[in-house]
Amino acid sequence: MKATLEAGATARLTFTVTAEKTVPHLYAESADFRAMPGVFATGFMVGLMEWACLEVLKPHLDAGEGSLGIHVDVSHSGATVPGQVVTVDATCTGVTGRRIAFEVVAHDGVEVIGKGRHERMVVPWARFVQRVNDKARGAGAEPIAAPVAVTALGG
Repeated sequence: MKATLEAGATARLTFTVTAEKTVPHLYAESADFRAMPGVFATGFMVGLMEWACLEVLKPHLDAGEGSLGIHVDVSHSGATVPGQVVTVDATCTGVTGRRIAFEVVAHDGVEVIGKGRHERMVVPWARFVQRVNDKARGAGAEPIAAPVAVTALGG
């Protein structure tokens, strides 16, 4: 990871909620989820928050690096319906080696719908994939493929 990442770095991400990002679609295998109202699911909101944090990190990663979410502590306080635009603001609050801390806030144009903390760990993808595939072999599961490289914003 480059030494350029500092507390205070920010990113903003906007996303229009679709029906596919509502509670009934979170785990379609669950009759209980399918029976719930069609509002933005907490699981998808958390994913959107992680995505905003990825955008903060992107210009500070070296080739072959990525990050993994390692901690989430957020509230989901407001319901959002399909068609509404959710904006997530992510702010880096600390860098401790490869461990990066963030504050995240999500707003749907009417109210704050979620906020909290998130942490990510910067990892070299090759080493991570090797460890995961060692675990997969031991469990008799299929190995995973290496991640596809993503360029920094604007490039």
